[in-house]
This record gives sequence, C-alpha cells and structure tokens, in this order.
Amino acid sequence: VIDVYWRKVPVQRSLPDLALYIMLFPQLIAGPIVRYIDVEREISQRKADPVMIHDGISRFIVGFAKKILLANSMGYVADAVFAQQSINTAYAWLGVICYALQIYMDFSSYSDMAIGMGKMFGFRFLENFDYPYIARSIREFWRRWHISLSTWFRDYVYIPLGGSRCGRWKTYRNQIIIFLLTGFWHGASWNFVIWGLYYGIFLVLERAFLGKWLERLPSWIRHVYTLVVVLVGWVFFRCETLPQAMSYIGSMFSFDFTNFNMISILRCFNREFYLMLAISLIGSCPVVPRLKSLTGRSQTLGLMTDVLLLLLFFYSVCYMMGADFNPFIYFRF
Repeated sequence: VIDVYWRKVPVQRSLPDLALYIMLFPQLIAGPIVRYIDVEREISQRKADPVMIHDGISRFIVGFAKKILLANSMGYVADAVFAQQSINTAYAWLGVICYALQIYMDFSSYSDMAIGMGKMFGFRFLENFDYPYIARSIREFWRRWHISLSTWFRDYVYIPLGGSRCGRWKTYRNQIIIFLLTGFWHGASWNFVIWGLYYGIFLVLERAFLGKWLERLPSWIRHVYTLVVVLVGWVFFRCETLPQAMSYIGSMFSFDFTNFNMISILRCFNREFYLMLAISLIGSCPVVPRLKSLTGRSQTLGLMTDVLLLLLFFYSVCYMMGADFNPFIYFRF
C-alpha cells in the first residue's frame, strides 16, 4: 500500500492476482519477506523453464537438509546447555555457538526452501542471507543477516525518518529507533527490546568512531570482535527472561572451567554431533560457492550432484521420520 501511495508500483486491480500475492505459500509462514514490488511483474507474467525448476528443486533439497540435519542437531545441544541452571564457561560458549549455528541454519533453510519453491513456480525471490558469520563488523553483519528484514526497515522506516541525511545525532536516533522496532518485531519481551537496543548501540558506536578504529586492525581481530558481539546478542534472543540471559552471559565470562560432568550435556556428544558441527561451521562460510567457481559446470559433475542431492533428500526424510526433535523456532518470532 505504501509503494502504491509513493507511486513506485501501479495499483493491482485484479482480485485473483492480489490474492495470489497475499496467499503465496512458499514465503507465507517463513522465509524472506517478499514485497509486492519485487514480484509484481511475475504475478502476471512468469515462466518456469526446466533450468529454473531444476535449480528450485536443488535449492529446496539443500534447505530441507540444512533444517533437518544441521539446525536440529545444533538445536538439540543448545537446548541441553540452556536448560542448565548453572554451567561453566566452556559449556556456555558451546551452547551459544550451537544456538548461533542453529538459528542461522534454521532461518536460512526456510529461505532456501521458499526461494526454491518460488523458482519452481517461476518466481525469483530475493536472497535473504549472505554468510553473515564471516562479517568483520556489526554493520556488515546486518547487511548479510535477514536481508529482507533489514531492507524493509531501511525503506519504510529509516529513510522516511531522514536516514543518514539529517545530521549526526538524528542519524544515531534513527538507528536506535530502527533496532528497537526490530526487537519489537520479534516479540513483546524485554529480552527482544534489549537485543534490538544492544545492536543499535553497537551500530551507533561503529558509525561514530569504532568503525574507524576497526579498519586499522587486522582482519581476524575484526572478525573475532563481530562474532563475540553477535554471540552475546544471541543469548538475549534465546533466553526466556532477562535474569536468565544475564546469568548465562556471566557464565560465558566467568572463566570457570570446572564441573564438566553434566550428563544431560555429555550424552549429546557423539560422532553424529561432531560431524554435523563440522558441516555447520563449513556451511556458514562461502566454501561451496568457491568450489563451484573453481570446478565450473560440467555435465558429469552436474549429474553426480543431482544424484547426491536425491540421496540427501531421501536420507533427510528418513532422518526426520525417525527423530523426535524437530523444533520450529521461527514460529516464536
């Protein structure tokens, strides 16, 4: 409606076409935020050719496997750690790292499945994640994380407020407002409000002076800084109450390396967990795209990839049927 008011897109006068957009099931519950302006032409004119359908099926299978095999495996360990009343520093960092991998694999898998299903029907949804854990600043992290949400707030709130064109202090104010609203977007809880304010403060600091300091530092230090800030932020996102979050953060920085005999956590450590942890860590980096660029596209390699994807889909379905842990954490937000 706002885009129509701004005359960025024409009025949709066809009720079936409008209903198609509103009820477009690939992205209705989860996945990227698909604005009408992004699919307006494809609603009336689209073509799903064999290549596009093939890419869509492949993307869906990858997303499905990420959710069932990786996100659920990381979530199982994260839940075991966060359920403890008191933990040592090592377990605290393990739990939040597993949750960070879970939420990334979970959210990005829904986006992969939505984008894949969209391609099967001739829609080209925008990408929603761009390997956010390789970021070297909080500003870069939010350019890579949940891109459709960031651009939505940028276009409909930040820019109408004046963006960064109205002086330094009003720019800081606008950034704080954006991330407070981002917190409220995810839930009516103090933890989400503080999570949004937490990121807003870091973005203001990076714009004010911290960003210039970071540019002088080696790349790996900037990466560590970003990961630490993001991981601490995920604690507020994961914990149910503020006291629980503060207690957990205290455990992360208490440097207590005793009491490793927590059976509920130790029983999670098996070969499957270590394998899924390694794949999740590799999958959170742009390793596969770089391998594709090096190997190129050959018919034999493409056929092998298709066979592997079909086997992966079959294995993921069997794994899901035999598992009793399959949380839909996106529904909470």
